Amino acid sequence: MPSSPLTDRVTVWFGEHRRDLPWRAPDRTPWGVLVSEVMLQQTPVVRVLPVWEQWLRVWPVPADLAAAGTADVLRAWGRLGYPRRALRLQECARAITERHDGVVPSDEDELRALPGIGSYTAAAVVAFAYGGRSVVLDTNVRRVLARAVDGAALPSPAHTVAEVRRATALVPDAPGDAAAWAAASMELGAVVCTARAPRCGACPVADLCRWRADGYPPDLHAARRRTQGWAGTDRQVRGRVMGLLRDSVGPVPLVEVERLAVEGTDRPRLQRCVDGLVADGLVEVVGDDEPALRLPA
Repeated sequence: MPSSPLTDRVTVWFGEHRRDLPWRAPDRTPWGVLVSEVMLQQTPVVRVLPVWEQWLRVWPVPADLAAAGTADVLRAWGRLGYPRRALRLQECARAITERHDGVVPSDEDELRALPGIGSYTAAAVVAFAYGGRSVVLDTNVRRVLARAVDGAALPSPAHTVAEVRRATALVPDAPGDAAAWAAASMELGAVVCTARAPRCGACPVADLCRWRADGYPPDLHAARRRTQGWAGTDRQVRGRVMGLLRDSVGPVPLVEVERLAVEGTDRPRLQRCVDGLVADGLVEVVGDDEPALRLPA
């Protein structure tokens, strides 16, 4: 569609207030953009920045990561969380190296065919790496459009067909304008139109926002949103196990692993978490008489 007051104003605002992030720099590479998008999934920018910079120093192109050892990859991933993403990113690097001669594809369908790359990441790479036209619909963009266009406090827990259609209709026709809108709307949601404390006074489209005009009605989907604490969960236990193995130079005896169990964690839960890590390919069991755990070779 042609530009609109909403897309125009947000894009202008972005030009003046955008954060200086390395994956937005003029010398960014498509590979660097793809790595940033995978790392940023459910992870704050402040935690991603040092890991991303180190990652690109060690593995500046897909072929480098494709040839790396699994243990090195998991150690480099550090405490970003959801370490399966690291393994999927390495699988993605191998596929890019083998199928695309080491060049990150610019086509959404080809990107979605890569391991671990979904619709959002494919669209983001097209927009942010190649300046192409795509529908980039992450949590931040969904929240901006839900409030500004639909008058809802927050979007529905799951994507809807109507939501995707509305987002698609707003994307400017020109590829460059579309890519700018994608980055700008995402930034607005990340730093101004936040979930818990929106800064409406700093919003460039506050006067166009239907949610604000309607008096900030409450979230209609609040009852469906479930949040789980971190302490005592399987995620915490798995994280503790992975942290111990990352910091160890060799296999860790299972008896030592059991001692790190979070207070109140029973042995069956710890065993379940270890079994899950093994099934996910994140941990290996070695030794018969005295079992030990290690990162995959």
